[in-house]
Amino acid sequence: MTELNDDVRQEPLEVPAEPAPTGDELLEHTRSMVGYHYTVDDYYEVGREEVRKHATAVQAAHPVHWSEAAAAEMGHDTLVAHPTYVSVLGIIAQRKLFEEVVTGYDLWQIMQSDQRLVYHRPMKVGDQLICDVSLDAFRRITKPADAEAGTGPEVIDLMVTKNVIWNQHDEPVMTTWTSLAARPGLQVPPELEASLDHVMMKIDKTGVPGKTVFREGGRYELPDPTERPAAYAAVSFDTLEKGQELPPKTFRISRGNLANYAGVAADPNPIHFSDHVIEASGGMDDVVAHGMQTMGLGATYVSEFIGDPSAFCEYNVRFTSPVYVPADTCAELEFTGKIKSLDPETRRGTIALVAKQDGRKIFGRANVVVQFN
Repeated sequence: MTELNDDVRQEPLEVPAEPAPTGDELLEHTRSMVGYHYTVDDYYEVGREEVRKHATAVQAAHPVHWSEAAAAEMGHDTLVAHPTYVSVLGIIAQRKLFEEVVTGYDLWQIMQSDQRLVYHRPMKVGDQLICDVSLDAFRRITKPADAEAGTGPEVIDLMVTKNVIWNQHDEPVMTTWTSLAARPGLQVPPELEASLDHVMMKIDKTGVPGKTVFREGGRYELPDPTERPAAYAAVSFDTLEKGQELPPKTFRISRGNLANYAGVAADPNPIHFSDHVIEASGGMDDVVAHGMQTMGLGATYVSEFIGDPSAFCEYNVRFTSPVYVPADTCAELEFTGKIKSLDPETRRGTIALVAKQDGRKIFGRANVVVQFN
């Protein structure tokens, strides 16, 4: 079971749904949903150009995402998706979970606090991905009042969602755990509701794909997959030393990067692009980068060092501070890394990442486990 994180992140804005459940009703309903699971009705097919679009969004120039010939030289039969490509299909499953299962929360209320990705095999072009979704854990905490800040007690709901992702050959591809923090009962002042409406994405109607996934029952009682990917073209284990440092690298993010990532990930939350929403929320200094966008940059950084991103075995991050992106300049994210441990029996190693903006850490913990040659 994934550990829930008590840390409070940035202050999201909520546009309440109608009718809104009471706090006790929401608490009891969500508690009752722990262990609830379902399989998506429609598979997600990984496309060649979608892999490239996502690679662009996380500034990844590694050839396995771009060139079939280069990918073949590294032992792959087609283009391989970036290690954080799962964010593209994950948001679809998460949205369904909160719209149809864990109801009563508005997506504005929910902020990502931790992400753990366990890799079983590379995600690649042509994969038809089927996602098993469940609510893995839930609890409610009350943070005490802060007299100096002039704030009263604050209720926070902490939950973990779990996705097990399979391909069309019934092979496990990835298992993910996402820790979320929600503040139930947040209200937007009535005088702001109308003015905020103009920044929300408008869709008249969407098509209905129908059911394409037909699976037998009982899958949720099975143990989690344990397969791990091969080393592929990763660097040799024998060339590495414990404590070895990765060359530092700085990524720049503009408002254009935020807009592009929002489109690629199909995440229209205006905290990532609207100054108006930020001003109305009162809890953030500026528009913010997506958590998975910053995690993606970290994976890009590690990929350049290890030689082949397909050798990722696990990637976990705790988000501790938002990345603010001002309108008049770029945000700069500085990444450094160090080999934390090496296991000669498995020839795997763990790389610890540090990511900072203006000297402020944006990850509380960030580790990548890699299968080396």
